[in-house]
Amino acid sequence: MVNESSQPVISVVIPTRNRPQIVVRGVKSALSQTLQSIEVIVIIDGPDQETVNALCKIGDPRLRVIELLKNIGPSGARNTGVREAKGTWIAFLDDDDEWLPQKLQLQLEVANNSNYDFPVVASRFISLTPKGEFICPRRLPKLSEPLSEYLFVRNSFFKGEGCIQTSTIFVKKEMMEKMPLEEKFYRHEDWEWLLRVSAIKGVGVEFVPEAMAIWHSEMGIKRLSNVNDWKYSLDWIRSIRNLVTRKAYSGFIATIVSHSASLVGDWRAFFPLLWEAIRWGKPRPIDICLYLTIWLIPQNIRQQIRSVLNKNPIT
Repeated sequence: MVNESSQPVISVVIPTRNRPQIVVRGVKSALSQTLQSIEVIVIIDGPDQETVNALCKIGDPRLRVIELLKNIGPSGARNTGVREAKGTWIAFLDDDDEWLPQKLQLQLEVANNSNYDFPVVASRFISLTPKGEFICPRRLPKLSEPLSEYLFVRNSFFKGEGCIQTSTIFVKKEMMEKMPLEEKFYRHEDWEWLLRVSAIKGVGVEFVPEAMAIWHSEMGIKRLSNVNDWKYSLDWIRSIRNLVTRKAYSGFIATIVSHSASLVGDWRAFFPLLWEAIRWGKPRPIDICLYLTIWLIPQNIRQQIRSVLNKNPIT
């Protein structure tokens, strides 16, 4: 599917730094898409000759490699890729993830048939973990459900119920230029962007129901999303409180912030975080139960229970 002008329909943007072998895997999965009218832009976030050398060996004319003079962070790198993009659509891919071959084709079909002026198309994904393979999210957003509640409010004791992973986001370049990622955030920047743009008239989130990406959480690779900085997460949710419902605010505190605090054993945060959820949020009984479970039951035991009771078989 190559148009007459050879102008790419979709620009894939991949930020990376100091992970040459891993990013090559992700790039190859993008270049192997059934939809051929694409370009793949890898933004190397600071001097990194080893990654440049590894990518040069791929030899596909649709691949563009841009090496930045200094490190500006993942949001800045993605925004740079958007500015460089020639396609009408932008698809983000983290360097340690990969795509299934039909991912872009199916998302483009959903986008072209959307009733929204600016659809944000996501998909389910396969999460590879030490305890097994899971398909996330387990459910798609309900009609008229606030996006913040879909992302942060849990109705079960197992995570992965509602989520949008960065490597599944597919959106018009025009929207990204109007509403770029906030570069001051080094974590949760994708959530902040989604919440900000979803409030705009003409924007709507839609899904390809099949799993079209692979999230490699089993590899032991350092991810910014895995850094246990609960104080940062608390400051972040406070800074965007106007973008979330009270129920979503308490859900984020009860699960995401408390999870990070419990992992580092910071018991001084136990009562202050609980009070934060009550004072500024609207916690439900299940939120309190989740909060206590996260603090009182070790993570490895919770993961074992989850793998037994909540595993989605990959077929």
